[in-house]
Amino acid sequence: MTIAEIIGAFATGKPPLRIEAYDGSAIGRADSGLVLRLKSEKALQYIVTAPGDLGLARAYLMGEIEVEGVHPGAPRDVFGALEVFRKHMTRTPDSRTLVRIARSVGTESIRVLPTPPMEVKPAWKRVLSGMRRHSKERDSEAVSYHYDVSNLFYSWVLGPSMTYTCACYTDPDTSLEVAQENKYRLVFDKLGLQAGDRLLDVGCGWGGMVRYAASRGVHVIGVTLSKEQVEWAQAAIAADGLGDMAEVRLQDYRDVPERDFDAVSSIGITEHIGRKNYADYFARLHGYLKPGGRLLNHCITRPDNSRTVKAGQFIDRYVFPDGELAGAGTVHLEAENAGFEVVHEENLRQHYAITLRDWCANLVEHWDSAVGEVGEPMAKLWGLYMGACQYGFEHNKIQLHQILAVRLNDSMTWDIPLRQWWQA
Repeated sequence: MTIAEIIGAFATGKPPLRIEAYDGSAIGRADSGLVLRLKSEKALQYIVTAPGDLGLARAYLMGEIEVEGVHPGAPRDVFGALEVFRKHMTRTPDSRTLVRIARSVGTESIRVLPTPPMEVKPAWKRVLSGMRRHSKERDSEAVSYHYDVSNLFYSWVLGPSMTYTCACYTDPDTSLEVAQENKYRLVFDKLGLQAGDRLLDVGCGWGGMVRYAASRGVHVIGVTLSKEQVEWAQAAIAADGLGDMAEVRLQDYRDVPERDFDAVSSIGITEHIGRKNYADYFARLHGYLKPGGRLLNHCITRPDNSRTVKAGQFIDRYVFPDGELAGAGTVHLEAENAGFEVVHEENLRQHYAITLRDWCANLVEHWDSAVGEVGEPMAKLWGLYMGACQYGFEHNKIQLHQILAVRLNDSMTWDIPLRQWWQA
């Protein structure tokens, strides 16, 4: 059997894109503007030895699969092509066809190939390494793996704001920088911050929220586990002349000694802490606040509360090791169980899809520089990962929720306006 015939045996219907194989065979629409090309038998071996998104990612990152018709930095289209291929390869051939496939491929030629250098060990091997899941040491390693890539690379992808979280758009044509500024303004206003207040920003990234609040007279402490983020943020704070108002530390959010903050902002850290740690996480944030203090929790969520919280193999091995996502209802529940009263919640799913669109455009614009800085496999990985996320937000596979909550005082009252006091 040719490779195209083998693919056809597993395909459910005719693939909507062109698939070409190294033996000269092809399947799918001849006039398709999108061509997925298997360059050698190694492509098949990656797919067979790790079925699903992991095998496809390995083959693509190792250059054994090419997607023709799109730029490698236009990740949504690359991911879309791989996803179409994966979704159409779900049929189980009859036993006679399976025997023919085995004879054609030759079982002796199926072997496990080297994996891309940026792939981390599977979760079970990480357990055997001796570090407990979501221990401080293991969380530090996971954060460093994802964020300590290159500040220069991140600046090309994220733009001048160096903000790696969902922006807030007034319309789809709003610029990325304006939308990120709008997100910080939205968080600031929801928290009701005033000059002289004290803010703790957990998982502060490159310090965007820290500098935004400090420039408006708020005393801010930001904490992150990324050394490169700390270096960049500290330099930016100094350049802005905010050293007397703002501080960014290399510190686990569980180790902050200060208390009685007026507000806590958590923008994009809940995804990293693990579902089993939600209760402790919200209890700690509750403990950092003075009575009447407010929490703004901004995080990626599942669209429901019934499925597994663990990430898929591709995300776990290449993007966010140990990352877990729960439904917004679960996040809401744990915040309440920790003693918070949730006063507002909103879903910014559409905004994150547009944010990723703009990050992808930045990657395309700076593709050659990005490849020169981190290498082609890493640049391709980021394209594939951001494309997967954009696809996920567009198709409601994942969402982005902001929850505003209050630590009540002893009399169960609070000092907030009767109606929504901020503008979207």
